[in-house]
Amino acid sequence: MTMTMKKKLIAGAGLGAILLGGSMAFAQTGQNVDWTAYTGDITGSRFKSLDQINASNFSKLEVAWRFKTDNIGNRPEFKLEGTPLEINGVVYTTAGSRRGVVALDAVTGELLWVHGEKEGARGAAAPRQLSGRGVAYWTDGKEARILYVTPGYFLIALDAKTGQRITSFGNNGAIDLKADDDQKIEPDLTTGEIGLHSTPTVVGDRVLVGSAFREGFTPSSFKNNKGSARAFDVRTGKRLWQFRTIPQKGEPGAETWLNNSNEYTGNTGVWTQITADPVANLAYLPVESPTSDFYGGKRPGTGLYGNTLVAVDLDTGKPKWHFQFIHHEIWDYDMSSAPLLMDINVDGKAIKAVANPSKMGMLYVFDRITGKPVWPIPEKKVEKGNVPGEWYSPTQPIPSKPKPYTRTGTSVDELINFTPALRAEAVELAKKFKLGPIYTPPVLSKADGPIGTLLPGTASGGTNWPGGSFNPETHTVFTYGCDGCWNLTGLVPPPPGFTDLPYVVGQAGVPVTMVDAAGTNEGADASPAPKRPAEPAQRRSNAVRASVQGLPLMKPPYGTISAINLDRGEIIWQTPHGDTPDNIRNHPALKGLNIPRTGQASLSIGNMLTKTLVVAGDPQITTTPEHPRGAMLRAYDQATGKEVGNLLMPAPQSGSPMTYMVNGKQYIIVAISGGNYSGEYVAYTLPDAE
Repeated sequence: MTMTMKKKLIAGAGLGAILLGGSMAFAQTGQNVDWTAYTGDITGSRFKSLDQINASNFSKLEVAWRFKTDNIGNRPEFKLEGTPLEINGVVYTTAGSRRGVVALDAVTGELLWVHGEKEGARGAAAPRQLSGRGVAYWTDGKEARILYVTPGYFLIALDAKTGQRITSFGNNGAIDLKADDDQKIEPDLTTGEIGLHSTPTVVGDRVLVGSAFREGFTPSSFKNNKGSARAFDVRTGKRLWQFRTIPQKGEPGAETWLNNSNEYTGNTGVWTQITADPVANLAYLPVESPTSDFYGGKRPGTGLYGNTLVAVDLDTGKPKWHFQFIHHEIWDYDMSSAPLLMDINVDGKAIKAVANPSKMGMLYVFDRITGKPVWPIPEKKVEKGNVPGEWYSPTQPIPSKPKPYTRTGTSVDELINFTPALRAEAVELAKKFKLGPIYTPPVLSKADGPIGTLLPGTASGGTNWPGGSFNPETHTVFTYGCDGCWNLTGLVPPPPGFTDLPYVVGQAGVPVTMVDAAGTNEGADASPAPKRPAEPAQRRSNAVRASVQGLPLMKPPYGTISAINLDRGEIIWQTPHGDTPDNIRNHPALKGLNIPRTGQASLSIGNMLTKTLVVAGDPQITTTPEHPRGAMLRAYDQATGKEVGNLLMPAPQSGSPMTYMVNGKQYIIVAISGGNYSGEYVAYTLPDAE
């Protein structure tokens, strides 16, 4: 399109749609490879067998275009988590504080159209605000649609050519996912807590959506709205089925909720990505934990389908098989990663497998047709805690293979050991905490100890929402794992009027405050949360942190990427991901020491695969002798884990990268943001001479 061809058309509801130029279905020549779903495809692979960008030239990549998201909404966004799609030379993604949808020219980055919804009070009350993770795409070869979920929990269908609502879908292009729910959303449709920030999954003529709730450690109640997954006809918006994640009276699994706790317990959403096998006619639902994250005394029992992978029939939503990863969850180890559907060969036997990375730092592998574990996952005895009124499962399932790819517990052997003095200080500090293997329970916090249970993973890692990837040609899974994500979990009685829970996360002697996640009350329709009164310095100083002179209590690595071959069930390599953070490398106590690369801790690092490379960006800004201030986008050799290329970005990676090819030219897009750097999509490609 030339400048003289451009025109503006403003239409639709809310912000409407702005179309620049004519039809986007322009002809293409040469080789074209599209990225058609958030995870690259509906199997979750994040893989494209492209090799134009490779080990020999990755470091020569240049910026092809960049798209700043500041004006998609009424305020900049500093938590851009999207992974764009690219189809037929057009990039589609969500952006900005209003979760607008944009279409960009895949070669130039030119804005083709933008669509957004002004949701007012409903958007302001949304539990999952900002731009979310992206969109879904459907086509029958004649027409094409973009589908996404708004912060206020509407499923919207847009014409991929114009960005205008498809009026024949739902009610004028929208489905109210709160009003459509089988349950009555409490207290009302405007403020009732339920939403979604992940993308829908399109399988044939069905679009699947999940549900999510407010992030944070201190809920106001042990009761809440309940999660589910639903399927709709992608043409009409008619609901096809709804799978309720908390069985009700008379349904299979209801007996696992003791004292009729299934009647009032909520959450148990499907908040991460859904994948599907249309040949097997199955969708794979990773279900999160019930209300609340760290205290479950109000919901005794194992609590099916909490923390469970459920395979459901694509036509009916009826469960075909399930596996519960955690019985009665009290660690916030909710299922965060898209199930990975791949065909493997174990001991000469072909298996259609599903592999699930996890916050626990363990990869669970099943036959995706039958649900049978590929390798045994025996029940292992775990410790019982001391919190009054809590219900404890005596065992938890632990995979025999593959071995964990992150640290799964804490012990004195894992404490910092850069110097003998730091080690001694760490050993003394650790006496205040309860250490132990995975599933060591939270404890009642006592001022004289234990202050809390120190465990890796839990709320932040090993693998969080970006999930993993796999190469279907080598049968290998690649996943980031956070070894430096630790939670100190103690429970204390709440102050009067704070919650109806008898215990919440906190430290003895330290005032309890509501703990929200980043992004809360930052959407375009939300007023910023009021600043809390400053706590007196002497009270703030009572809080004990798991650090020694500002250094992490546990020794490195803090973040790794692992390659796990599923024919053998073995980790074939593991490498620290990210430079040693500045505060560690420049720490006075470490002056003169040669600190090996530690990797960086994060809950938001995903990767993408080409034919031979693993591509992932740093989660932190650093300044090193090798590069000026910035974050690196890195390429690793899939076979060896050796870093074979990198380039400097102005801000950390905040959304998982993707790749595509248009007219024989390969591109990589990555979302960056964080700190004082607002959201931006950056597209890289090789110089024309390459």
